[in-house]
Order: sequence, then structure tokens, then C-alpha cells
Amino acid sequence: MVIPWVGIPLGDLIKRFDPTPRAKYVEFTTLNDSRQMPGLRSLVLDWPYREGLRLDEAMHPLTILAVGLYGGVLPNQNGAPLRLVVPWKYGFKGIKSIVRIRFVERQPVGSWQQQNAGEYGFYSNVNPNVDHPRWSQASERRIGEFFKRKTLMFNGYADEVAGLYAGMDLRKNY
Repeated sequence: MVIPWVGIPLGDLIKRFDPTPRAKYVEFTTLNDSRQMPGLRSLVLDWPYREGLRLDEAMHPLTILAVGLYGGVLPNQNGAPLRLVVPWKYGFKGIKSIVRIRFVERQPVGSWQQQNAGEYGFYSNVNPNVDHPRWSQASERRIGEFFKRKTLMFNGYADEVAGLYAGMDLRKNY
């Protein structure tokens, strides 16, 4: 499904903050308010939710901070006030309700990676040829379509982003 996000390139924001050369990653933290978000009372994860990107992934022009959807303001259920959109990692890295962004030297540990590192790696969802331990990523069914189709490398954005992963073992860093 193609979603018409409204937002700004994350790279534009990063440039304004001018991180030091020591910064290699960007770490995101979500809102942690169980009065507004009753699901946080569950013990599924160690809240608040956290996620991270390498600085070069964050600077890519396709990576945006979404503030809207379908031409309107981003609704709470879709991650207001800010949501990270990384289209080649759709379904992963899409942290919602961002309240803190930090530049860090070491690779941040995302919430799902912390919960189960054997199932969720830092580079999750870039290689459909590596299955999740409990399901195949080789095919997908898009919303509104009956039949499944082959999942494309980098979710169809290989021409734009494959260079970010040149030289990496994408079977290990899937």
C-alpha cells in the first residue's frame, strides 16, 4: 500500500542540529503516558518504545518525519505528533509518537530487538530472502489485493538505497 505521508525529510532536521562527528546513529524514543495510551500497561515491552537508525539511513531523502497523512494532520492512532517513515523498512523502524531524538555513538537497541534479538535485528526487513523465524518474508499481500506477490529487495527501493548496505552480509544483517 502506498501511503501519502505528509512530513519533512529527517535529514533536513538533522542538518539543523549539526551533530558532532562522533554521532553514528540516531535514537528515537516514544511517548510513555499510560493515561493516554492504555496499551503501555501491558508487559509486552519495556516501555517507552525505542528505535534507531544509522546516521546515513536517517539522512537519506526517503526517510521522513511524518506530521500528516492524506493531506491532514497525523491522527493519534497513526503516531501523532511525529512518526518515523523509512519506506524500505516498512513495518519496521516506524516508531510513532516520537518525543525524543538523540545522536549517539553506539548502535541503539530497539525495543523489539531488546525483547527478542533472535527475531528482530537492527537491520530488520531489508532482505526478503531471509525469513523471520516464525514467517516468510518472501511474499506479501498488499491491502486491496487478493493474491500475494514477491516481496522486493528493500521493499522495492533497491535502486535508491542499496548503496547504504554495500559490503554488508544481508543474510546476517537482514
